[in-house]
Amino acid sequence: MKFVVAVDGKPGSDRVLDYAVELAGTADAELVLVHAVDPSVYEVMDGPVRDASDVEGRLLLESTEDAEDRGAEALERAAAEVEGVAVETELLYGPPTEAISEFAEEVSADGIIVGHRDLSKEQERVLGSVAKQLIERASVPVTVVR
Repeated sequence: MKFVVAVDGKPGSDRVLDYAVELAGTADAELVLVHAVDPSVYEVMDGPVRDASDVEGRLLLESTEDAEDRGAEALERAAAEVEGVAVETELLYGPPTEAISEFAEEVSADGIIVGHRDLSKEQERVLGSVAKQLIERASVPVTVVR
């Protein structure tokens, strides 16, 4: 068996990893830890930020290279915490929902394990919920860990 585990490196994501390791150990499965970098949402501003209107409508102010480095570090930290089960890591590119669901299908994963952060209604409206979108899009079962 093989489970794809979405890793974002944010506080609370250790619960997702703990659950995935326990499940993989019970099911004699391997884990593939993934992090998606979406180059379309990373933008570098010219010049300093003067006020809120300079950043209005932007999700992140980060270069793609910085996002790749951050993702690689999150995967490396998460993989170092996994004990007792086979683990691989993969940095994906594209919108997280699409990249993760397509990757799971490509590697014939038996399921996807993802965390769900408690976003405010406004944050969820603007940013969306990767967990909710994966449930709708993925061709394999999705387990959401809170």
